[in-house]
Amino acid sequence: MKSLIDLAVGDTLEQADWTTVSQDMINRFADATGDHQWIHLDEERCAKESPFKTTIAHGFLSASLMPQAFSQVIAASEKVASTINYGIDKLRFLEPVKSGDAIRYQFKVIDVTDKPQGKLYKVEASCMLKSSGNPALVGSFLMLAVIV
Repeated sequence: MKSLIDLAVGDTLEQADWTTVSQDMINRFADATGDHQWIHLDEERCAKESPFKTTIAHGFLSASLMPQAFSQVIAASEKVASTINYGIDKLRFLEPVKSGDAIRYQFKVIDVTDKPQGKLYKVEASCMLKSSGNPALVGSFLMLAVIV
């Protein structure tokens, strides 16, 4: 497993394990963000009215799991003081993550730029659904590695 500073343009990484997105996780995200739409929380109403027949995760919940997923596919390095979320260039939600479904991320390094604080990595990420094999979201995430 490579450390962040050993990654180069073209390197690809994939989470080994799937993360199940539980209703409890969805509920806690709703409380943290104040987004209490019924499509996320009301299981009975979803069974009757939603085209998905169950509650679905907030798109930003899936996106917020990206840093944790990325940390699982890179090795620690004493040369990296910290990794800072620097932004998202593009983010698209392609399929909903249904309550109880599992996801995992795939990554591809598409750019590395030297900055005064360290190195800025642009990484294309896909959050894959276990149930369908399709991506739930795709995006270009930016991470700044602060180098010691």
